[in-house]
Amino acid sequence: MNFVAPFSRPVYVMLKPVGAACNLRCKYCYYLDKKNLYPETGNYLMTEELLERFTKQYIESQTMPEILFTWHGGETLMRNIKFYRKAVELQKIYGRGRHVENVLQTNGTMLTDEWCRFFKENNFLIGISIDGPQHCHDVYRRDREGRPSFLAAMRGISLLKKHGVEFNVMGVVNDYNVDYPMEFYHFFKRIDCRYIQFAPIVEVIDGKPASWNVPSSKWGDFLIAIFDEWVKKDVGTFYIQYFDSTLANWTGKQPGVCTLAQTCGHAGVLEFNGDLYSCDHFVFPEYKLGNIKSQTLTEMMYSERQLKFGTDKYDRLPTQCRECEFLFACYGECPKNRILRTGSGETGLNYLCEGYHKFFKHVAPYMDFMKNELLQQRPPANVMHHFR
Repeated sequence: MNFVAPFSRPVYVMLKPVGAACNLRCKYCYYLDKKNLYPETGNYLMTEELLERFTKQYIESQTMPEILFTWHGGETLMRNIKFYRKAVELQKIYGRGRHVENVLQTNGTMLTDEWCRFFKENNFLIGISIDGPQHCHDVYRRDREGRPSFLAAMRGISLLKKHGVEFNVMGVVNDYNVDYPMEFYHFFKRIDCRYIQFAPIVEVIDGKPASWNVPSSKWGDFLIAIFDEWVKKDVGTFYIQYFDSTLANWTGKQPGVCTLAQTCGHAGVLEFNGDLYSCDHFVFPEYKLGNIKSQTLTEMMYSERQLKFGTDKYDRLPTQCRECEFLFACYGECPKNRILRTGSGETGLNYLCEGYHKFFKHVAPYMDFMKNELLQQRPPANVMHHFR
């Protein structure tokens, strides 16, 4: 069997215990259609037998002392709590004393006291999907009957706080809330969420950009508006993934977000039936690596095919990107967003290129200063005093 196993990078696989099943029908969701990959399946729930097989393989594949399990959906809480209790039990059995952590992403609407007690007892980090204040969130995030979901998500956040469960937020930025950057940011500060992630929505429907996509130039303005407050008041207090990852690239370190890394392919996604795909955004038949019932995670994630998927991110950049002064900060961003042509007609230009270039140009002086502070072993938060 041909596979490369240099073990130069950890195996990281996101689990989909309910596949694409979800209690909401967010208009911009790219994952609901994945049910079409398995039209013969009526039940999208991962079995405990498959869970055990994955847990054993995943722990055996880990070369680092700490092991991270990431649960994603669909809506993860559509799999009952008994399943996750079994997951923790299996982690203890196969972990044999190694440190195991769990991160679970949810829309928050199905959280209960029982769920929150379980998360607290087992030290889960919970990611909440919420798109800002109510008028922003409810534009696209609605349930099957078209009812808004903001108040239910906020009840979930209140329960997490009540039980002392650590959480962060993931906010999708779209054509509507991109016009409210400060209201968006202040909302998360108001609910005292210290770790904030943004996800710009870029989808293609029938060969054309979706109407809810975030406009590229506005994406840059959105990041700049929030950055300008963060860099003056909140460095070291509120952690915004895009800003931290930009600083990492500025200093030559690995960014915390895959989209800004030089290569990708480090993070596969496991569907409810054991099928492994190259990436959460590439769950298509041509990117299926195999199934854990017949191949191991190590074989598939270190395969030549998956390694090439990762290096293609850089190798397929158009000339405009290769000659860009901010190549080191972006590397063409996520390959799924490379849907435009350059001025010279080359394919592979990122839909968000204009916005990123605007953002990087704006933050360059601040990033240069923080980079120097780190090199001098001083806190980058000094930037707040320097630029005042």
